[in-house]
Formats: sequence, C-alpha cells, structure tokens
Amino acid sequence: MNSPRPISVVSTFASPSSPCDSTKKPLSLWPGMYHSPVTTALWEARSKIFESLLDPPVNAPPQSQLLTRTPSHSRTTIFYPFSTDFILREQYRDPWNEVRIGILLEDLDALAGTISVKHCSDDDSTTRPLLLVTASVHKIVLKKPICVGIDLKTVASVIWVGRSSIEIQLEVMQSEHKDVKASSDSVALTANFIFVARDSKTGKAAPINRLSPETELEKLLFEEAEARNNLRKKKRGGDRREFDHGECKKLEAWLAEGRIFSDMPALADRNSILLKDTRLENSLICQPQQRNIHGRIFGGFLMHRAFELAFSTAYTFAGLVPYFLEVDHVDFLRPVDVGDFLRFKSCVLYTQLDKLDCPLINIEVVAHVTSPEIRSSEVSNTFYFKFTVRPEAKARNNGFKLRNVVPATEEEARHILERMDAEALNSSKQQE
Repeated sequence: MNSPRPISVVSTFASPSSPCDSTKKPLSLWPGMYHSPVTTALWEARSKIFESLLDPPVNAPPQSQLLTRTPSHSRTTIFYPFSTDFILREQYRDPWNEVRIGILLEDLDALAGTISVKHCSDDDSTTRPLLLVTASVHKIVLKKPICVGIDLKTVASVIWVGRSSIEIQLEVMQSEHKDVKASSDSVALTANFIFVARDSKTGKAAPINRLSPETELEKLLFEEAEARNNLRKKKRGGDRREFDHGECKKLEAWLAEGRIFSDMPALADRNSILLKDTRLENSLICQPQQRNIHGRIFGGFLMHRAFELAFSTAYTFAGLVPYFLEVDHVDFLRPVDVGDFLRFKSCVLYTQLDKLDCPLINIEVVAHVTSPEIRSSEVSNTFYFKFTVRPEAKARNNGFKLRNVVPATEEEARHILERMDAEALNSSKQQE
C-alpha cells in the first residue's frame, strides 16, 4: 500500500483573511483552531470525518460491525517546512532557537487524536461516531535538541488496539544539518498516547475496529504495547505495595532530615530543601477556544500549560535554564469542561544527582478542577516531567550544584518512593 502524502503545515497567521465556502462552517470557527498550525492542517486533511463528528445524525445507530484495519490505513505524516516558512518558524521558536516543547505536545496530542478517529471510523455517515478521549500518555522522550531552523517531520500510526482502547506511537524526526536530505532524518522525539472509546450517546465503553499488524516491526510494537497494557491493568487492580526494609530506612532518614528543617532550621543541610518550598501554582478559567471536537478541553492544551509550569518550577529550583528530557507519565483522570476553574500545582518531587554531568530534576504537576460554588476540588490530571540543566548554562557556572529534596511529611515521603518505584519498574520493562 502506498504511503499517504505528508500533511504540510503552514503558519496560521496567513489563513484568517482567505475566502471560504459560505455553505460550509469555516475552519476558523471549528473547535481546536486556535491551538497550533498543525491542528488546522489536520482538520483540513480529515474534514470529511470531522464534519460527521461535529454534526452527527439524530438518533443514529452505533456501528454494527467491527472492521479490521492495518497500521498503514491511518498512518499520518506531518511536515513542518521551518527552513522556508519564516512565520511558521517564529510561531515555534523558543529563546534558544529550538522548537517550543509545549506547542509540540499540543501537536502530538492533536495528531494522535486524529489517527485514533481515522482508525475507529467506519466510513458510514449514518452511524453515530465514537467519543475518543486521551486516557494517558505512556512516555514522551526527547532524544536530541530540535532545531527550529531545520525542517521537521512527525510520523504516527496505531500500534495496538484493545477492546475499547487504542495506542498511538509518534516519532518526530529531523536531520542533523540544514543541507542533509530528509532520507537521513534521525528520531528526535518519541511519544506514546493511549485513547479510550466511549459511546457518544450512552457514555459507556465502546468496542473499536481491530488492528492487523503486517510487518515484523508492527508485530513487535503490538506485543510491546500489549505487555504495557497488561502492566497497567495489574497496577490498577493491585493493592498498595509494602515498602521493603531498605525503603523504610530511607523513608525514616528523609523524615528525620525534614524534622531538622522544622525544629532547627538554622542547622538544616544547606544542600537540601523541603519539598513544599519548591512549589509553584497557577490557575485559569477554561475558555471555549480551548475545546476539542467533543466540547471538552483539548488534552494537548492541558499538557502545554503543565509543561510551562514544570519548566518554570525547574528553573526557579535550579537557578539555571533547564533542559527538557521526557514526560515520564500523564494520567487523564476526568474530563475538563469549558468554564471549569482549573488549578495547576507543581513541585520538585526528587532529584537524581548520581550523574554529575546530567543531574535530573523530577517535577510533578497536578491539575485540579475546582468548583467554588459547591466547595469541591477534584484531580483531573497528573503529569510527571524530567529535566536537567542546559549544558551551556552549567558551563558558565562552575560551582553549580542541585539540592536534594526532602519531604516534610510521611505522605510526601511515601509518594516520592512510589514514584521512584514506578520509574524503576518502567525502566526495567524497557530494557527487557
């Protein structure tokens, strides 16, 4: 099967004045149009499918028969012509002439969502479409800096399908130099998104089209994703793990050091800091322009805002410009609606100082949907980011040293140990 043509991205500043068909709803008025140029390109490319999602038939029946799709059916390539489109380049540029990670996270979520819709569609305009929502992000890893002056390409496809869930793998690729052909692109970033399908009328879990891997690589990716899914099920169903003797000793040592900060602050270790003193917070009212095709707040927007807060937290903690390494995990626990009062709270959960040339800062961001009228606050999302310090910033400061983070309560200490355990478990699974 021939690969579909890449979807080329153009700057969004050029489009508002362009003429449109008066019989169709202008793309600029559809949900999601204000996020990034990629979202616009995706809506244009998949407009037929998305139109049916925006205006589903009244009392339409559900899909009656599941189809079998191959990964190539919904595989999509996004092309960013940074080398020739100056306005596009400026929309993505950060202060260090690299691509803004927060905007790229929005793009990845939009692309993964588009592919999940494409895979789950039955191409029948008389049936009601499924409601597909981001359930979690397994991991997003930055393998090398992404230069904003060199053309960029993102390739994404379905790698695994369960009964009502689907996993999308995305690879962001870029050449090392401007004059190198695209055929020699190397992977700069990888990401895995998991979506779940719901019946748009009943809200219950809905079965989705099957996946038939064709190549040996596709079969391997399917098996690896299946193993991750089984691990997630075990985590959800398992009881809280008891800490072993060594972990209990570590917990006691942390709490003893934390008490020094409380009882004798003048004698506390100057190379350590209490976890609560690393916290930052911001809040916002969710606006209609930030909604997705289902009327809920776009998951990529939430990741973007969480990333910006995590970056700021790492910056104020380290005292030097941080460098993003990975999103370790994201949970989407409940939907966020237009008009919700959303609060993001961040902290440095722990640091890893065993590698002097690459010390690690682990940031947790928790999003809360707050309802002042009924005095309610619920966690909607949890995000875990990993940063180090930019090498050039560290080189200018020979005396640079990151602090240890110390919990002040047993709850904080247990939470840190649980996150360390989860990270170690994920690392061991990747090495198997």
